Amino acid sequence: MKQIHSFILIFGLIAAAFGIGIFSSGGFNLSQLGLTGKQTNFRVKQAFAAGSKEAFDYLSTTKTTTSSFCGLQPTAVNGFSDENSIQGACCGAMDFHRYQEQVESLKQYKGISQIPEDPYNVPVTLAKQLFKYQQTIILNEEQQGVYDQAMEMSHEGGPCCCKCWRWTAFEGLAKYLITEKGYDSQQVADLWDMLDGCGGPGHVGEEGGH
Repeated sequence: MKQIHSFILIFGLIAAAFGIGIFSSGGFNLSQLGLTGKQTNFRVKQAFAAGSKEAFDYLSTTKTTTSSFCGLQPTAVNGFSDENSIQGACCGAMDFHRYQEQVESLKQYKGISQIPEDPYNVPVTLAKQLFKYQQTIILNEEQQGVYDQAMEMSHEGGPCCCKCWRWTAFEGLAKYLITEKGYDSQQVADLWDMLDGCGGPGHVGEEGGH
């Protein structure tokens, strides 16, 4: 019996040492499970209805590894998990009234899957799809003219206020809509304004709105 107890004790000590060695040597760590410090606190796509007060409260305060911020580049987004969304405003604070206006305006496009229903909660998979459009769709001279005119008409002077992930994604979206849906420059400019994710209290369709 003593021999059995001794064997169990020795086996337990070996197992404990082995376990400690794995964790201390780096042979196994939380990052291998996708549970690094930055990742454990992010939340998967919020389930609140777009435009609701609950969605606003969530999106205006959420801080995740896939949160939007000024200057966020497509290369970084391409490294994000397809399970998540790019959430929140990239520059200023979100405004509830304007947020509701934008979501309500975007409802007219619900039949076009390439257009997000919520400009402050864009699925990573959709962003990546629009990046591909930006890279692969080539506009002819007439179509490029439509695009260039939309740039002049939009409030931000283009798909976004800076050359970030939004600019690339919504440039791709515009190329798709011009070539596949026959959108004109006014339609593209209006849509860009509705998709503005900078934040702030500007109103959709008003001069000076962000």
